Amino acid sequence: MFIDPDLDQVRASAEAGASMIELHTGTFANHTGAERATEVERLKAAAELGHSLGLQINAGHGLTTANLPDLFAVPHLHELNIGHHIVSRAVFIGLRAAVQEMLVVMRGYEATLDEYQRHPSA
Repeated sequence: MFIDPDLDQVRASAEAGASMIELHTGTFANHTGAERATEVERLKAAAELGHSLGLQINAGHGLTTANLPDLFAVPHLHELNIGHHIVSRAVFIGLRAAVQEMLVVMRGYEATLDEYQRHPSA
């Protein structure tokens, strides 16, 4: 299910028998500052609820190497859908370099997740 980070939509997805959800990150990607921080909190709450309901948590839409680190606060992300950014960057630097660039940024999530798992209330 591709859904907004809305708790009712998360619950409805689980009730409908979904095994995974993809949280729409378009609003997150289109905002900065306090508005982005608010959207991060919505994404966190949706991810936590979805995980507690046994759903695999994915996210995507509008993610780039520039905004991805702000998403690191969202736990339980299994997959990110970032194809548009990679293809767009590949026009300028080549596909291999664009993928490598994104992987470098994504490795920061693994470090953040490890820290979260050690200190979940942080």
